[in-house]
Amino acid sequence: MAIVLTGVVNCVLIIAQAFALVGIVVPVFTEGADLAAVTPAVITLSVVVVARAVVSYLSEYWSLRAAARAKSELRQATMRRLMALSPVWMTRHNTGRLTQLLTRGIDGLDAYFARYLPQLVLTMILPPVIGVVILTQDLTAALIVLVTVPLIPVFMALIGIGTKRRVDRQWRTLGVLAGHFLDILAGMATLKAFGRARAQAGQVRRISDEYRRTTMGVLKLSFLSSLALELIAMLSVALVAVSIGLRLVDGNITLAAGLLVLVLVPEVYLPLRQVGLQYHAAAEGLGAAGELVAILEQADAGPEVPADGDPGLPEMPDLSSSVIRFRNIVVDYGRRGRPALDGINFEVEPGRITALVGPSGSGKSTVLALLARFVEPTSGDFQVDADGRSIDISRIEPALWRTRICWIGQQPHLLPGSLAENVRLAAPTATDEQVIDALAAVGLDSWMEHLPAGLDTRIGDGGRSLSAGQARRIAFARILCADPQLVLLDEPTAALDGDSEDELIEQIVRLAEGRTVVIVAHRESLMRIADVLVEVRDGQAGVLTAGAEVGRQGP
Repeated sequence: MAIVLTGVVNCVLIIAQAFALVGIVVPVFTEGADLAAVTPAVITLSVVVVARAVVSYLSEYWSLRAAARAKSELRQATMRRLMALSPVWMTRHNTGRLTQLLTRGIDGLDAYFARYLPQLVLTMILPPVIGVVILTQDLTAALIVLVTVPLIPVFMALIGIGTKRRVDRQWRTLGVLAGHFLDILAGMATLKAFGRARAQAGQVRRISDEYRRTTMGVLKLSFLSSLALELIAMLSVALVAVSIGLRLVDGNITLAAGLLVLVLVPEVYLPLRQVGLQYHAAAEGLGAAGELVAILEQADAGPEVPADGDPGLPEMPDLSSSVIRFRNIVVDYGRRGRPALDGINFEVEPGRITALVGPSGSGKSTVLALLARFVEPTSGDFQVDADGRSIDISRIEPALWRTRICWIGQQPHLLPGSLAENVRLAAPTATDEQVIDALAAVGLDSWMEHLPAGLDTRIGDGGRSLSAGQARRIAFARILCADPQLVLLDEPTAALDGDSEDELIEQIVRLAEGRTVVIVAHRESLMRIADVLVEVRDGQAGVLTAGAEVGRQGP
């Protein structure tokens, strides 16, 4: 509203400035008026110029403030949506591209909110109003303006089509470059170990060159389009000027009317030209806007997790003593090919270790995602049996369900904080004594004693200063602090040596006391500790006999 108001005031001031200028020039050149005679017009012009400067400042201030607020709200809304989406959705989207979208992508909308939209408001106000004023002074000039003004939007639309295509290509290339660069940084240690670090330099150089060529193409198109818009506006103003000059010679128009029209005509075309220029400035942000909208609308996010639970649901059941039943469960992510799970049937028995075995890509991790409520079944019955009653799990609010479970992936993620903060991730209210007890329970007490700052020792992002075994033990300490009823482990011994694997398996056995544990297992050592083996193959499941079938199902 403030931007619209300043636009209206600016329009009035432009017209007042033109009349004041004519009121000075015409008397001086036609009547030989002195300064005293034109003093009122000079004062009016001075006041109008100062007022326009103030209005321009306020318009700029409000525009930038509105842009900052809009970007902040958009960034917060996008972050809230990303946090609400499941990890399954996140695994299908490149982290580097999302980071690029939340930083440079949203910052690119600054020109859209602060420049393009305010200029669009001026375009809706200035040309029609000034056109009416020109019409009251000279019908011929008004007709020329009426015919030539539509040419600018037509050329803008044609240029905009090409610009959008090039900018979209530029943004996609930048997203690929950002994602690839992030992947290289994340895997630099591995690349260096295998002598492949230098080989990636050529790939980065190739993508960078592609981005440079695309960017230069966008800039070339922007400059050419600006030239075209300026040329159209210049020729249009020239037509009006020539028409007025010829009629002044013939005496068919007064000097005051002709001068007023000449002063006002450029102001008709200026907002339209500025809209075209600001559109190019905002093009990169607009290229990212489509992806932002897709995230906010949860496009391609897979099955949607209910936001609210059933208010009539009884108290949350104890998952450590409840049976979780899968009956004809289908999970379809909407991609081509067969569903991730295609009618699985089995039970997770309480207080026991259930190992999911089978080839990679058969749906084992999707079963864990179901149990963690990261995805919901496309069809089938997903129930928990407790105290003689069956409850549809979809009726339970996901946030409430997750307070009773803990999930550890193949690579437990450690945050760039202190050791205590990393252990408290699943239990923020845990005391220092509880954290120490949890670390001692997973065999990290002696290691912790040698840390320079104890629990306050800083751990780098991803736990790069720790071994794989230490990182997994810290993740297990999180579980002990949270004291869940259901524990989900996705290949917990992956990438560990034999000794570390044996120690971690001992921790899993102790952890399973009084809890229900579900493990995705590929190694025979994990299958041996399982009470129940469930083979998942081609999206379907079958229960095997624990122990007897281990040799056949082992790696």
